[in-house]
Amino acid sequence: MRINILQHTPNEGPGAILMWANQHGHEVYTYHLYQFNKLPLAEDTDMLVVLGGPMSPNDQEPWIELERKLILDVIKADKPVFGACFGAQQIAKVLGGTVQKSDHKEVGFAPVYLKDTTIPNLPKQLDALHWHEECFSIPRGAKLLFSSDLLENQGFIYGKKVVGLQFHFEPLANDLREIVVNDGDYTKGSELKQSPSDILAHGVPAQNKDIMANILDFISR
Repeated sequence: MRINILQHTPNEGPGAILMWANQHGHEVYTYHLYQFNKLPLAEDTDMLVVLGGPMSPNDQEPWIELERKLILDVIKADKPVFGACFGAQQIAKVLGGTVQKSDHKEVGFAPVYLKDTTIPNLPKQLDALHWHEECFSIPRGAKLLFSSDLLENQGFIYGKKVVGLQFHFEPLANDLREIVVNDGDYTKGSELKQSPSDILAHGVPAQNKDIMANILDFISR
């Protein structure tokens, strides 16, 4: 299977997604849109992964709209799509949802709560990394998948092949360090009130890579 990954900033890479792909022997092609402005074709995509980034789907950069067209083409082709943070917002917008500034800036680790059992074997509560201040509405036809204490719409599932998460299950330990050392100032103003050192000390929960794999297994069946 060819997995095309859309990466939008150097310090938000695929992490556990790449580990899962390698374990299953999939071919991975990573497109660094923030630098090269190149997108794959839907027909050359067996699975699409759309990662996070500091931009907004409401920005007017031409590639952002082109990326949404690709997402739509892949969904119409009935192929699996996973999005994290900005990626989930892009998917939500493709499906008719909206993206707007959240009432709560969340940066750091906080629990999310399972709201739908379409994907089997997911715990009722998980500790996830949050790094956002925008949020999406749940698109028509999608199901609310996760909520947090501060934000109801933390994740959705559309059909059985499309999942968008506002938070991050994909970072591994090195990825977390990379995020924090490069973007630690973003913690200012967060209602989670965690400093960069607090986030590093917390570390990535060991189960998160397995949860990420479980979600990818489900949508790629």
